[in-house]
Amino acid sequence: MKLNGKCPTGPIDTQWSRYKNEIKLVNPSNKRKFKLIMVGSGLAGASGAASLAELGYNVEVFCYQDSPRRAHSIAAQGGINAAKNYQNDGDSVYRLFYDTVKGGDFRSRESNVHRLAEVSVNIIDQCVAQGVPFAREYGGTLSNRSFGGAQVSRTFYARGQTGQQLLLGAYQALERQIGAGAVKMHPRTEMLDLIVVDGRARGIVTRDMVTGKIESHLGDAVMLATGGYGNIFYLSTNAKGCNVTAAWRAHRRGAFFANPCYTQIHPTCIPVAGDYQSKLTLMSESLRNDGRIWVPLRAGDTRAPGQIPEAERDYYLERKYPSYGNLAPRDISSRAAKQVCDEGRGVGPGGRGVYLDLAESIARLGEGTIRERYGNLIEMYERITGEDPYKVPMRIYPASHYTMGGLWVDYNLMSNLTGLFVLGEANFSDHGANRLGASALMQGLADGYFVIPYTMGNYLATEKPPKVDLSHPEVKKVEAEVAERTKKLLSMKGKRSPDSFHKEVGKVMWEKCGMARNEAGLKEALQAIPAIREEFGKNLSVLGGEAELNQTLEKAGRVADFLELGELMCRDALVRDESCGGHFREEHQTPDGEAVRNDEKFCHVAAWEWTGEGKEPVRHEEALEFEFVHLATRSYK
Repeated sequence: MKLNGKCPTGPIDTQWSRYKNEIKLVNPSNKRKFKLIMVGSGLAGASGAASLAELGYNVEVFCYQDSPRRAHSIAAQGGINAAKNYQNDGDSVYRLFYDTVKGGDFRSRESNVHRLAEVSVNIIDQCVAQGVPFAREYGGTLSNRSFGGAQVSRTFYARGQTGQQLLLGAYQALERQIGAGAVKMHPRTEMLDLIVVDGRARGIVTRDMVTGKIESHLGDAVMLATGGYGNIFYLSTNAKGCNVTAAWRAHRRGAFFANPCYTQIHPTCIPVAGDYQSKLTLMSESLRNDGRIWVPLRAGDTRAPGQIPEAERDYYLERKYPSYGNLAPRDISSRAAKQVCDEGRGVGPGGRGVYLDLAESIARLGEGTIRERYGNLIEMYERITGEDPYKVPMRIYPASHYTMGGLWVDYNLMSNLTGLFVLGEANFSDHGANRLGASALMQGLADGYFVIPYTMGNYLATEKPPKVDLSHPEVKKVEAEVAERTKKLLSMKGKRSPDSFHKEVGKVMWEKCGMARNEAGLKEALQAIPAIREEFGKNLSVLGGEAELNQTLEKAGRVADFLELGELMCRDALVRDESCGGHFREEHQTPDGEAVRNDEKFCHVAAWEWTGEGKEPVRHEEALEFEFVHLATRSYK
């Protein structure tokens, strides 16, 4: 099947405006006749739900946290990109568009990316109007800093807590609609399956995480804004609750999963300290504005950093990528860190770390300025490691962070399943094979505030979904399947916890499908993961009961889905016989370790179709055409 992205034609800088001019509209008095379901309350979910409710639709929002304020978007630190060009340094909508396509190693859809760049300028105005406290220059104008993969300063920020402040803005908008009765909020409620009636997504089956009650909720359309699947690696920068269940259950009901092997390893994380860890902590990429990254020149050099003179330090990013230096894109910077550590020049316990050194910036700008820019990040680092970054360099190492793959969507953000829309990190659409820093917040708010209000209206005006009630046989069937799956997990009387299986599959994924992949390793993973899944089915232990708060049961269901996803990720990585962005196949690299793409065979989106338990999935393709950015070898030197 050749997938159709339904992208507008004509000049790219007018595609979105012409699209908006030509779509069908829903009469204001008719909007309140529609009910929409939003799963997820992070930036994409909260902004989308608030915007749709403001327009007059009835919206129900579901999240597994105790409040929308606890969504993982709160953890984003460094900033949000927008082509405002406040710095007057040459930025433009086209340059943001170009940098994003290039940063994704030419594996994203031009039309979606240009729309993202266009609406980025509106996002900042929206957030300022909501009271988001962006940093400002002395004269009162909003401040900007640089992020990887760009030679301009286009990242707006609020110290090291940008995600938190943006989420508070979206949360306020959402709470306003809850107070007005336009949004009904369901916290501590987890989506466990998707209801599809006559080929249309019409609702979800959920479990109340406090009482254990399983029930169905129906609507005229379903939106998933449930984030990414980085926790497949067990150790990641994601919150422990982040999971793939909502997206994976939609996949099993017919939604195609696109580019699952495209995962991002963030170069700026606190290194692993021991086997006891259950997650990793991100240190914002923004620190690379003022921190120089280096390792000793000599392998096995265990001297303290202050005892290593300048002449015996290797500022390897500045050496290898002089045009971008310490702000080289994440995938390139991560592999460069791994390379120097593999050479025996890593620092800290186990030699799995590199230095991020603020000393030069402190000497040049003063400690007060650095505190103002990064104070909360540095405080967090000091609490975790017991080291003071104002006196000694930070130690960082790459870790699993973001996922560019996700459910396939067209230009309207609708999956191949009619009526199922996917927003933010849960879809695949904007970042190709590698996301540039500060672009996740941009995509989440673009989809929620400025895209879904238009595309949802067009869908409802043209499709007019027929009414469905809770007595429909398909609703009862999905409910029964969820209940049976829950009972099956509880009936297992094995000896291993869900976490032990998660940790085991995470290790396989990190070693065989992490920063680097090769054919032999991927084939080994495709043997190991089914064996882990078989053991999971025989030896899982889930304590407690169904009709109560039961976090072990929650974890068991999520790990079961991770086990299936891991196999698809490895399968996708094996078929994609090229290197591009975060997908680095060791067989395809230049003599100096740079990625080598194969545009002739793989200039497309790979979208996988679930065909049933124990059956081979089917791979579909959407050709990628580059009319406004010419395909080129990606270089940051």
